[in-house]
Amino acid sequence: MSDNELGAFLRARREAMTPAEAGLPAGPRRRTPGLRRTELAMLAGISIEYLARLEQGRDRNPSPQVLGALSEALRLPLDARVHLRNLMKSGMQRHMCAVTPGPAREVRATVRALLDRLGPTPAAVVNMLGETVAYTDGYARLAGPVGLLDGDPPNRLRFVFTDPRAREVFPDWDRVADQQVGALSFAVTGSDAHMAELAQELTVTAGRAFSDRLRTPGLLRARSGVDRFVHPEAGELRLAYEVLELPETDGQHMVVHLPADEATSSALDGLMGRRPGTLRAVGG
Repeated sequence: MSDNELGAFLRARREAMTPAEAGLPAGPRRRTPGLRRTELAMLAGISIEYLARLEQGRDRNPSPQVLGALSEALRLPLDARVHLRNLMKSGMQRHMCAVTPGPAREVRATVRALLDRLGPTPAAVVNMLGETVAYTDGYARLAGPVGLLDGDPPNRLRFVFTDPRAREVFPDWDRVADQQVGALSFAVTGSDAHMAELAQELTVTAGRAFSDRLRTPGLLRARSGVDRFVHPEAGELRLAYEVLELPETDGQHMVVHLPADEATSSALDGLMGRRPGTLRAVGG
């Protein structure tokens, strides 16, 4: 992972934005993709020299006002703005604390009680490294047979990038892989020793499928959506998911899966051994 994550992210978003999207004329032939530095600096109300320093990593402590102006000029959605803020905070923390806490593998009693209440609903608690540290019975029935709970602790990143079953389980594998690296980049900074160790491991075991994504600064964490998931007993499922943040001190989040259509709802009912219609489809 680059040690200039903030600058790389800003440059990637600038190069991904067309002049038309920014309300600017396209002009003559352009030698660089997306917006020129001069154009973004003008839109954000900052100097070209300062924008260059930010992108090149020569200034890593922009003010909130500058970040806000750049976010507005780049028309960033909320998740990208949160990610930008986290990148700035991580750069500050490198100078403030040389010791980083280990990955959180213990789940608070109230969180475990919540999982118990969810019962047959597939839900899991995941830490910053993609390790599944607690889950419901429903998640065990969904994820266990495909291999997602292999390992001690199970790691979704390792499964997606190194298990040959992953591309069969996730027909939209490329999108899922992007999401997994986006979540890792969002949660853990390059200064974290545990993240560095995992990144080195996957760079070797998964090769460019992982390392190229890790170097892509524009990947963002998905907080909700729908995934296709192929189960050996239930067949192809369309699962809506919601990522629920736990307190920051927990270093964990909960992922809850719900059926996205009636066919998936019926298939999950059968998988969980419940009467039809118990797990209602989202919007049903």
